Amino acid sequence: MTDGNAMDTAHPQPLTAPGEVQVRRALLSVSDKTGIVDFARGLAELGIELVSTGGTAGALADAGIPHRSITDYTGFPEIMDGRVKTLNPKLYAGLLAVRDNPQHLAAAADADVEFVDLVCVNLYPFEQTVAKRGVTDSEAIENIDIGGPTMIRAAAKNFAFAAPVVSPASYDAILDELRAAEGRLSLATRESLAAEAFAYTARYDTAIARWFSERRDDFPPLFVRAFEKVTDLSYGENPHQRAAYYAQVGSPAHLLSNVRQLGGKPLSFNNLLDLNAARLLVREFGGAACVIVKHNNPCGVAVGDGPLDAYRKAFACDPQSAFGGILAFNRPIDGALAEAIVQQFAEVLFAPGYDEAALATLASRPNLRILQDDEQQALHLAEPDLKQVVGGLLVQDRDLDTQERSEMSVATRREPTDAEWGELLFAWRVCKHVRSNAIVLARDGASVGVGAGQMSRVDSVRIALEKAREAQPDALRGAAMASDAFFPFADGPQAAIDAGVTAIIQPGGSVRDDLTIAACDAAGVAMVFTSRRHFKH
Repeated sequence: MTDGNAMDTAHPQPLTAPGEVQVRRALLSVSDKTGIVDFARGLAELGIELVSTGGTAGALADAGIPHRSITDYTGFPEIMDGRVKTLNPKLYAGLLAVRDNPQHLAAAADADVEFVDLVCVNLYPFEQTVAKRGVTDSEAIENIDIGGPTMIRAAAKNFAFAAPVVSPASYDAILDELRAAEGRLSLATRESLAAEAFAYTARYDTAIARWFSERRDDFPPLFVRAFEKVTDLSYGENPHQRAAYYAQVGSPAHLLSNVRQLGGKPLSFNNLLDLNAARLLVREFGGAACVIVKHNNPCGVAVGDGPLDAYRKAFACDPQSAFGGILAFNRPIDGALAEAIVQQFAEVLFAPGYDEAALATLASRPNLRILQDDEQQALHLAEPDLKQVVGGLLVQDRDLDTQERSEMSVATRREPTDAEWGELLFAWRVCKHVRSNAIVLARDGASVGVGAGQMSRVDSVRIALEKAREAQPDALRGAAMASDAFFPFADGPQAAIDAGVTAIIQPGGSVRDDLTIAACDAAGVAMVFTSRRHFKH
């Protein structure tokens, strides 16, 4: 044969430089058959011979597209329910031969190898399979593809002479280039396809490795995850930093899954950081709640009779810090609430819905990023919490603890009243979402002062008290205070007691707990120990 692909043992193929490969034979074997018939028809119209397997061959036959079976190509049947069909040395010699190497060409001629110039392969749907409820181990394992990744990697390794195609989104562009270049794909295109192919198989193997590791060990020796880019961002935390948002492969829901932007500027890196903090906090509450986040800390949190009431109470906590904040609600927004919101400057508004009056009012703020949460699945919070450090990754369980009152102990002579218990539990929920050292003051189901991120706990108390006095001078009388970790000295609780706080909740465990308890007892203040710390760095 003289077509430059099928080998004639008497006349070995001449050397072919990497930039001069013409596509004459393509192998098609896809699980996702989106667009495959049109792609195959386009290849056939260019005179490219098609080799196909299993269900893909059936789809081509139904469309009347000529092709050869993989059995005809390899001379070996598909066996074991399709587990073995492409794992054949004749195919891999046809994919891996270095066509400007005389020894490779001679070996191919001796074995009557027919070169394959393009493989179009996508893999068994392992991720989709294991994401289904009630999937069995045998179902998951049968969706681990072996031949597909091998073909992809072989073509990608030999991109100088072959092209791997793994995405239906590439079909039209590849056909356009083949038509324009008389059946050739440029070396640059093949290299780009190879990079995409290796990323594709890496993602696939990561999903499989993760499935196995999660069945055996929460913190496996090799921690593997894959992330897929959702969108580029205008810049990072600062304008000189590049940025993008990636979602974790295999997670059923992520920060922006099924979130629609109904108005405003594109989301920024800092917007997403603060949105993440706001979403995690607002989900803590079953009743109507509002959370205002600024620089990754809540500056106002409240529950109310409705979202408008919750908003007013949350905003009253720290109106100055709320300027340019992220507002998150767990109830839809109506016209009255929208009228209140546009009286302040906000960066992002997040809610499960908006009525027509609300959208009409919010339209007066063209830069306000309006996000509607349409996600039906709960955020996948069972995933470990990851923090990247230089050259490494810190991995821990997420702090999802939601302690009940029965799990706590009263350390003082006076027990909290039922009303105080409500304030303490509210403040405790908020406190774990505040950067350490964290102090939260609460009254009437709302934060009234927040002290965050200080090196000294007593400084966090002072800041929280000052914020409360500035915004609502009478808010501290009868307020509750939460601390994310124990008080090493009695000075922090004493400052709060002097300001009017009547109930305190903290983990306890300091060697000086007796001094803090004594200060509370002397003032008739109730104090609860949780025996659970909530650092958030």
